[in-house]
Amino acid sequence: MKRRRIFSFKHWSVMFTNVRRYVMSSQVSLGDKLLFLVPVVVYWIFPFDLLPGLPIDDIGITMLLMGWFTTRVERKYPTL
Repeated sequence: MKRRRIFSFKHWSVMFTNVRRYVMSSQVSLGDKLLFLVPVVVYWIFPFDLLPGLPIDDIGITMLLMGWFTTRVERKYPTL
């Protein structure tokens, strides 16, 4: 990702919309959904945080995984 794109509000708002749409879609396989959801939930719940007590690192990891997930789904399911 380009630096300008990482800090763009429009980019992240589109990504949040796409993640929600892909997770709720019946066309995306359950395995692909779990490949995104399980690591996010595990990182938020278990206590091996980089910054204990602060959700900043949790949000950052979630956003990185969102970028990876949307890129993966858009390549694997181009008709969505």
